[in-house]
Amino acid sequence: MIRLGVNTVLFKEFDLATAARMIARAGYDGMELSAIHGMCEHLDVMRWREQKDEILRIARENNLALLSMEVATLEEERLTAALEAAAGLGVPIVNVGPGGKKDVPEDLERSIETLKARAAKAEALGVTLCVKAHVGNAIYNTPTTLRAMAEITSPAFGIDMDPSHIHRAGENAEEALPAVIRRVKHIHIRDCRGREQGPGPIELQACGRGDIDLFGYCKAMVEGGYDGPVVLEVIGATPQHSLADVSVVAAESYGYLNAILKQLKAR
Repeated sequence: MIRLGVNTVLFKEFDLATAARMIARAGYDGMELSAIHGMCEHLDVMRWREQKDEILRIARENNLALLSMEVATLEEERLTAALEAAAGLGVPIVNVGPGGKKDVPEDLERSIETLKARAAKAEALGVTLCVKAHVGNAIYNTPTTLRAMAEITSPAFGIDMDPSHIHRAGENAEEALPAVIRRVKHIHIRDCRGREQGPGPIELQACGRGDIDLFGYCKAMVEGGYDGPVVLEVIGATPQHSLADVSVVAAESYGYLNAILKQLKAR
């Protein structure tokens, strides 16, 4: 069964206990811990041992699995700490971005070599390292993703296939997914209007509000045999967004995705 979760970055203006409570109320199976420096650090990877007991308690009390962690960076010290934190907390997947700039060959080579080295550390710790194609970065579309897949052979390396980034790179996500599904170990999901660089306001990132064929994407996911986590990742919440505002985005997306996956017999 595919499990649904929420990246806690949606609740960046609130503490982790509040985020977990609302994620559980919306019906989700688990959560992704946001450890994104400068954006949202519900988990501070540099002091994870101090937070460990509280995080595990919050997850347990809300009956939520710790599906993944997003640390974003490839910087060695911080990512090493994140991988150690994941191993210590029992978080199976750590998600990062590729860094670098689009269509700069040296940046793509550097990103792949760095991911290869970090995946070796992940493998030693029993954790999976996933990267997603990211608009404007060195890995940003299907061809660059396929190159990374070809060059990084570690079983601890996987793809985090985010349809919104592929959509904004000019591809149709439901058509792109089958090409990479064999190495997809995590899915970030959200909707968006148009193919602009930014994802848009949080309410338009709710699944079903935008232009991505998310039904087709989920169908391709299920037909490809994917059974990992599908995690709502909505960015851009501000102090002006109330707890109700962000909770509605989470709840609406759960209803939409859960209905699709039930129809596809994946939940």
